[in-house]
Amino acid sequence: MLVYFRINRSNFLLEGQVEGLPNRLLLCHENWDLSLGILICRQLGHLQLTHHKGVNLTDVKVGITQEFLQVSPNWKENAKERWQIRSRCSSGRIVALKCSECGMRTTGTTGRKDLPLGHQPWQVGLHLNGKRVCGGALLSRQWIVSAAHCMDSPPNFSNWVALVGLGVPTRSKEEAGQAVGKIILHPSYNPVNRDYDLAMLKLKEPLSLSGAIQAVCLPPYHQNTSNDSACWISGQVYPRQENSTVPIAEVRAEMPVVLQSRKDCNGSCGEAGEITPRMLCAHYLDGTIGACKGESGGALVCQHECTQHLVGIRIQDDGCKRPNGPGLYTKVASLLDWIHHVMEEDEA
Repeated sequence: MLVYFRINRSNFLLEGQVEGLPNRLLLCHENWDLSLGILICRQLGHLQLTHHKGVNLTDVKVGITQEFLQVSPNWKENAKERWQIRSRCSSGRIVALKCSECGMRTTGTTGRKDLPLGHQPWQVGLHLNGKRVCGGALLSRQWIVSAAHCMDSPPNFSNWVALVGLGVPTRSKEEAGQAVGKIILHPSYNPVNRDYDLAMLKLKEPLSLSGAIQAVCLPPYHQNTSNDSACWISGQVYPRQENSTVPIAEVRAEMPVVLQSRKDCNGSCGEAGEITPRMLCAHYLDGTIGACKGESGGALVCQHECTQHLVGIRIQDDGCKRPNGPGLYTKVASLLDWIHHVMEEDEA
């Protein structure tokens, strides 16, 4: 049974959509445990579970036709038979779930310059010896994802600084730059064909999140982003200030893009047959906005149910300002297991 989950934003109740059935089902609290909550949060693109509990059905308004999902008693031994459909919950309780916050941003207009503070609060500028080299995306208070081709091989983190959030000239600690304490390249990264072009960077000190600095959600497991999804890339220009080794953001721009199928991208000029299953292409609707300069490693973000998910990390700049030319990205959904493994191993 294939089930897609979501968390109701008004009451945090966990709702499941069974493939082929029209209505959403609430999840009974019977046989529920912490590991299931962690798994579902990750499937939804969140890094962590922050809270879960059983809610009395008497405290929730449900219709008489409401159906439920129940966890099978032996779900750990037989994942394929994990869920059962029920007409009632024998415990009289259903699951409420909260995951780590991510993917929320201020409203604004796409395809414009001078975007408001906090419009892309997960955007990162990576600087080596005071010079902007690549972009990146903030996944948590201490972890950033970028492109492997931006880093040294073997990576040397001592001279890297991360400027986090779509900032304005201020002197806050985060916008003054955060020192990088660790860089991990994907072990299968191939600089020749650009496959597995992904890197994880850990900051020396955790950030203080705010309206201007927030994490982006990872893409949901087992759920492909459709080609008609609302997606954006964003870019910044960082002029060096006098007597300063750390640049400050001056211009911010956002560009809407449309995802291309792998088949179409492989057939496009310059990419014939070179797109692997771990890559995706995005078609620029407007090649006139300077949102791509220095944006290797930058984020391709798509909206799913009002939440922004990190779909791609930019591989190259070729064709960025060429009308009808696609941009090439590492497909983040293909490397989710590695991303989680890196963070878990570091905490162990």
